[in-house]
Amino acid sequence: MNLYIFSKNCRGAIFGVGTYIRELTFALKNNDIHISVVNLLSDRPQIEIAEIEGIIHWYIPKPLSKHWSVDDKEQWRLYFHNFVYLLRLHINDKTDLVFHLNYYLNGSFANILREAFDCKIVSVAHFSDWGFLIFDNIQRLRRILHEEYLDSFSENVKKVFKEECSDYTKADYIICLSHYMQEILCLDYGLDPAKIYIIPNGLEDRIDFSVDPQLLRRKWHIELDEKIILLAGRMDEVKGVNFLIRAFHQVLENYPNCRLLIAGNGDYNRYLQDAKTIYTKITFTGFLEKAELYELYKIADMGVVPSLFEPFGYVPVEMMMHELPIVATATSGLNEVVDESCGLKIPLIISPDNVEIDTSLLAQKIVYLLQNPAEAKQLGKNGRKRYLEKYSSVAFGKNMIAFYKSLFSQETIDQ
Repeated sequence: MNLYIFSKNCRGAIFGVGTYIRELTFALKNNDIHISVVNLLSDRPQIEIAEIEGIIHWYIPKPLSKHWSVDDKEQWRLYFHNFVYLLRLHINDKTDLVFHLNYYLNGSFANILREAFDCKIVSVAHFSDWGFLIFDNIQRLRRILHEEYLDSFSENVKKVFKEECSDYTKADYIICLSHYMQEILCLDYGLDPAKIYIIPNGLEDRIDFSVDPQLLRRKWHIELDEKIILLAGRMDEVKGVNFLIRAFHQVLENYPNCRLLIAGNGDYNRYLQDAKTIYTKITFTGFLEKAELYELYKIADMGVVPSLFEPFGYVPVEMMMHELPIVATATSGLNEVVDESCGLKIPLIISPDNVEIDTSLLAQKIVYLLQNPAEAKQLGKNGRKRYLEKYSSVAFGKNMIAFYKSLFSQETIDQ
C-alpha cells in the first residue's frame, strides 16, 4: 500500500492536526505501508523531497505570487493541478494508492487526484470551523441552516458549513473521531453512513514513572503541600479559560492552599480582569515544549478541561496517560473521551445564541476531588487503563491499519 498523508503550513499543523499526523506516522511504522507526508504551502524556497526515518517528506512551497490568497478557489485549483502534475512524475508504484487528507483543502483537490490516479481518497473530520464559531450549539446551527434572512455572522457560519459539506462529498471515505461527529455528518451534512468510520486518535505512551514529583515541584517553585489544578491548551475563548478562573475564586474559598496552572500561549490580557484579585494563586506558563508540559502532568493533582467545543482533545488523553483525575465539560467529542470512570463532567448551558459554563458547578466538582483524594486517585488509575485500551498509539495503529486494508478488500472493520 502506498499512503500519502497531506499536511499544510497553517495553525492546525502546530496544534491538533499536526499532532495527529505525527502520531499516525509513528503508529504505522514497521508495517507494510509505504508512507509519504506531503507538506503543502511550505515556507521552504523550493520543492524538496527527503527521507526521514523511513518516511518520505515532500515540501511544496506556497506560490510566489504576491496576489496569492488562501481564499481564492481558482488559485487553489491551479496550485493543486501543478502539484498533481509533479506527483504523477514521481510516483512509480501506483498500486493500492491512498490519499489521506486532513484539511478542508477545497473539493477540487480530490477531483484532480481522482482524475490523475486510480486511488482511494480519505478525509478526516478533525474539527468543524462552524463549531469554533458557535461552539457546541448544534441547534443554533440547524436554525441558521433553515433560516432565509440572516445577519453577516450567521451567513458566514452557513457558508463555512456548506463548504465543508461540499469537501466531504468528494471523498471516498470519512474518518471522524467521535459518534457525536458521525451523527452530524449523517444528519446535517447528509453523508452516506457507509462511508463514515469512527477511529479515535491515539498518543504514544511517553510517561516516565521514575521521575520524582517532589523534585519537579522544586524545579517549578511549587510548594510541596500545594494542591495543583492544571489547565493545558492555547488561551482561546473556546477553551473556557475565563470560566475556570471564575470558578477558581470559589475553589480558593474552600481550599486556599491551591494553585491554578494555565499552560499555554495566547492573549493573557482578556483573562487578567477575572484573575486580578487572585494573581498570586495563578501561574500562566506561556507556551511549553511537550517535555515541560509532561512535567506539570506529573505534579498536578487534577486536570480540568472546560472547553465549550472540543471535537476530540489530545489534552484529556495526555491527562489520562498520566493518571490524572479530570473535570471536563460534557461537550461534543470530549464527552466521549472522558467518561464517568475517569472524570467528573458538567453540562454546558446552551441558549439559542450562547454557550456557557456554570462556574459554581465547576467549582463544586473541583472541590469534590480535593475532598476525596482516594476517589480522585482511582479515577486517575481508571483513566490510565482507558488510555491504554482506547487511545494509545498501539490501539490507534491497529485501528488505522485495519481501516486502510479494508479499502482494498471486501472486509469491513468494527465500528
